[in-house]
Amino acid sequence: MKFKPDWFLLGMIGATLLAWVWPEPGAAGGWLYPELLTKAGVALIFFLHGLTLASSALRAGALNWRLHVLVQTCTFVVFPLLGLGIVALLAGRIAPDLSLGLFFLCALPSTVSSSVAMTAVARGNVGGAVFNATLSSLLGILLTPLWVAYVLQSTGQSQPLGPVVLDLVRWLLLPLAVGQVLRPWLSQWAARYKSRIGLVDRFTILLLVYTSFCDSFKQGVWEGQGAGQLLLVGGICLGLFWIVMEVTAKVALALRFPRADAIAAMFCGSKKTLASGVPMAKLIFGAHPGMGLILLPIMIYHPMQLIICGLLAQRWGREER
Repeated sequence: MKFKPDWFLLGMIGATLLAWVWPEPGAAGGWLYPELLTKAGVALIFFLHGLTLASSALRAGALNWRLHVLVQTCTFVVFPLLGLGIVALLAGRIAPDLSLGLFFLCALPSTVSSSVAMTAVARGNVGGAVFNATLSSLLGILLTPLWVAYVLQSTGQSQPLGPVVLDLVRWLLLPLAVGQVLRPWLSQWAARYKSRIGLVDRFTILLLVYTSFCDSFKQGVWEGQGAGQLLLVGGICLGLFWIVMEVTAKVALALRFPRADAIAAMFCGSKKTLASGVPMAKLIFGAHPGMGLILLPIMIYHPMQLIICGLLAQRWGREER
C-alpha cells in the first residue's frame, strides 16, 4: 500500500514552521487578534460538523449498547488512566507542559470522520462507528475538561472549571446544535459542497495550530527541548495506541462481539481527535504560553493513528471479501 502525501499533515508542519519564523501576528496582541479568531474558528468548525452530521446514521447505530459502553470506556476511562500513569512516571523527567499534553491527548474524544472511514474500509459496523464517534465528541465537551481539571489540581495548577465548560458549551456545543437544526434546509447544499466544506474546516484548524504555536515560540518555551524528548513522546504515543487496541480487541473477543462490532470498537476506541483537540485546547488552556508543547502529542498521535489504522483497515477489508 502506497501513501500519498497528505496536504493537511504537511500543512500542520508548515503552520508550525511559520509560527517559528513569524510568530508576531498570531501571538497575544498580534494583528490576527488570536483571542477573537480562536473562538470564531472553533464555532465555525463545530457548526460545519453539525451541518454535515447525518442524524439517520446515528439512529441506525444507537441500540448496540455493549459496543457503545466498550468504546466510551476505552476513550474516557482506559486512556485517561494510562495518562495518569504516564504523568506519574515522567514527573520531573520531561517538561511539565509536555507531560500535560500527553495527558490531554489521553483525555480527548475519538475522531469522527476517520473512525467511520476506516471502519467502512475494513467492512465493520459503520452505523455503530458513526454513533460512537459522535457520542464521544459530545461527551468530550464535559469529560475532557473534567479530566484536565483533575490533573491540574493534583499538580497544584488549579483552574476554574465553570468558565471552561461554559466556553465549550458556547463555542462547541451550541454551534454544533445550530448546524443540526439547519440540516433540513442546508443538508443538500452541504452534500453538494462537501469537499469545499472540508477544506474550510481543515484550513481553520491549521490557522488555530499556527496561533497555538506563536506564543510558545515567542516566549521561548521550546528552548532546551531536545530531540530525545520528542522521540520519547513518539514512543509513548505508539505504546498508548498499541495498549488500547490490544485491550479493546481482547474485551471484544471475551464478550463475543461480531467481527463488524469488534472492528468498529477498535477503530473508535483507539483514535484521538486533532480536529476537536486543537479547538478544545484553545478554550481549555486559553493563552497558555506552553500551548505548543501541550499540542505536540496529539500532533504526533494523529498521523500515526491514520497510518496504522489505514494499513489495518486495508488488510481486514481484504480478509472479509
